[in-house]
Amino acid sequence: MATSQESLVEAGDSPGTARPSLFERVAQVSYRRRWWALVGWVVVLVAVSLGSQAVGDDYRNNFGLPGTDSQKALDVLQERAPAQAGSTITIVLKADGGLAGTQTRERAESMLAQVEKEPHVVSVAGPYRNSQALSEDGTIGYATVALDKQSEDIPAEDAQKIIDTAQKAGTDGLRVELSGDPVRAAQGEDSGSAEGIGILAALVILVLLFGSLFAAVLPVAIALFAVGTTLGLIVLASHVATIANFTAPLMMLVGLGVGIDYALLVFSRFRSELIDGTDRRTATIRAIDTAGRTVFFAGCTVIVALLGLVVLGLGALQGVAVAVALTVLLTMIASLTLLPALLAVFGGRIEKQVRRRVEKGRSAGGERWSRWSGAVQRRAWAAALIPTALLAGLSLPALDMRLGFADAGTDDRSTTTRQAYDLLADGFGPGFNGPLIVLAEGDTAAATEARTALEGAKGVAAALPPQSVGEDLSTIIVFPDSAPRDGATNELVGQLRDDVLPSVAAKTDGTFLVGGSTASAEDFSDAVASRLPVFIAVVVGLSMLLLLLVFRSILIPLKAAVLNLLSIGVAMGVMTLVFQNGALGMEKGPIEAYVPVMIFAIVFGLSMDYEVFLLSRMHEEWERGKDAALAIGRGLATTGQVVTAAGAIMIVVFGAFMFSGDRMLMQFGFGLAVAVFVDAVIIRCLVLPAVMHLFGRYAWWLPEGLAKRLPRVAIEHS
Repeated sequence: MATSQESLVEAGDSPGTARPSLFERVAQVSYRRRWWALVGWVVVLVAVSLGSQAVGDDYRNNFGLPGTDSQKALDVLQERAPAQAGSTITIVLKADGGLAGTQTRERAESMLAQVEKEPHVVSVAGPYRNSQALSEDGTIGYATVALDKQSEDIPAEDAQKIIDTAQKAGTDGLRVELSGDPVRAAQGEDSGSAEGIGILAALVILVLLFGSLFAAVLPVAIALFAVGTTLGLIVLASHVATIANFTAPLMMLVGLGVGIDYALLVFSRFRSELIDGTDRRTATIRAIDTAGRTVFFAGCTVIVALLGLVVLGLGALQGVAVAVALTVLLTMIASLTLLPALLAVFGGRIEKQVRRRVEKGRSAGGERWSRWSGAVQRRAWAAALIPTALLAGLSLPALDMRLGFADAGTDDRSTTTRQAYDLLADGFGPGFNGPLIVLAEGDTAAATEARTALEGAKGVAAALPPQSVGEDLSTIIVFPDSAPRDGATNELVGQLRDDVLPSVAAKTDGTFLVGGSTASAEDFSDAVASRLPVFIAVVVGLSMLLLLLVFRSILIPLKAAVLNLLSIGVAMGVMTLVFQNGALGMEKGPIEAYVPVMIFAIVFGLSMDYEVFLLSRMHEEWERGKDAALAIGRGLATTGQVVTAAGAIMIVVFGAFMFSGDRMLMQFGFGLAVAVFVDAVIIRCLVLPAVMHLFGRYAWWLPEGLAKRLPRVAIEHS
């Protein structure tokens, strides 16, 4: 009987009598043209990979924001004094016997002369020509290496040459360490091991879930196809658009988690259909037409949220957002086209395993989740209020979150940048690791007046004499009392711009701009913080509208928005405790400015994923019998195991990036893992069913007048 039904479908018939939906037609074509679909994906992956390897990447960071003081200062320097507009490297020297010793000085000066001959080096100002570059006890000094380009335009291999040349002199009592953005970029960490750990852990969970290594490989294969293709595309795109150098590992982080998650949802529905006695051709189509719709809606939510970051106009973050959105798009397409083809090719073997092993596990799992739903129903108020109160408490530290960019002070203690940072702080004070550059446009008297005012400002450790870099254009280097990542430095930047320099400008008719990498980081962080509320409002509003259309309910969108924001709030709060306040032994520092907005966009979409997947099954049962309690119990029984498994996979994939060694990736991975744990385990399996029990039949209530005006967007095709 199954064979005859499958032959009818192979001939092009729909498994139902209704007109096939778009999702059914996509599944039918992919299933029928399985080899074309599979070969097509392989060809695209190979072609893009070979092309990207042939041309290489051209990743560039750009955190400048038009209109800010730091960007204006950089633009003026690039136009009128291009030699002064490049990045710098600081070479820090230490000799316990003092740097003035004859042999030590000869070695140091010889090394500095060799560094000056390296590519992109404009000049080297050593401690022997500037007494202010020597510590009071004469044991620590520094040389400033001026480069002809910004850090993102300096090839890593050229920066490495400078590092190697300088450190050759570090023998016989002379210690040589280097700092600066080009040096940090050259010593960047490789996250490859973290990705491997995540994939292996995900495979273990899938094997435990399905009882078969063969079945477990399919979701991972979908993720790898999508991630590999996207990686090649963004490498090619980096030659025509600004793509940050951290885009690739971040894209792989999200792609692996989302790809496995989406494929798992579809594959789980496929198995459920097989268990119910459906032939595998029809099971594939129904899986795409049900779970596939969930994947589509959830993926679109993530994409819209990420593309919303483009509208914010936040420099390099735009390229990152587009790349991650493309990753989600390709994982979604792969789940809807490649997975049906793989099920067609390997479906027979999978079907045998499913029918032989899954029935016992499925029944036990369904019974456990049914009992859990009953327990939640009996204590609905406690199940809703107690976890919500605890999660709200964990969210409170996020109110003190300080955005910024980590400096060398948060690098691993074994790196040369961290050791140079510590030496400078010991010899001159923490502010010497992040000087501010004040650009003065005006005559010499105006620049001198500005230097006097700056030197007397609260929070300033020192202000060097003005250095002329062009006609009526000079720079004043200002060293704060505080480290670059400290909140006091941010306050100092605002104080200089709002109070100190405007009074000098009024007296002298000069124009003053506070720039430099430290000020630029503060400007970017302030821009993110000011635009974040609007971004959140837009994403939440669009998501609520989608849920309103899909489930035709007033309470469900409101409940979803609150619970989704709660899971994100917990992630931000715990991140603040760990990375900003130093819990769990982490180095204290700010939360990377672009991390919260990216986590918000990704997590909100993933939360919608679980929300739609759970509620769609509850809605199916509600439409059948209009029994709210029964709908919640059956919906949770059929989806609870899948949601927790999907969440567990996300957690291990994201959490594995805590081993990457890169602070930004660690924050991303940790924040995403915490958010998914809270959302998939605590909220979806405890708080959500409790709230749905409290709502009862009113959960599906929609005013009659509004119901007539709203278009119908079905999550199921009937």
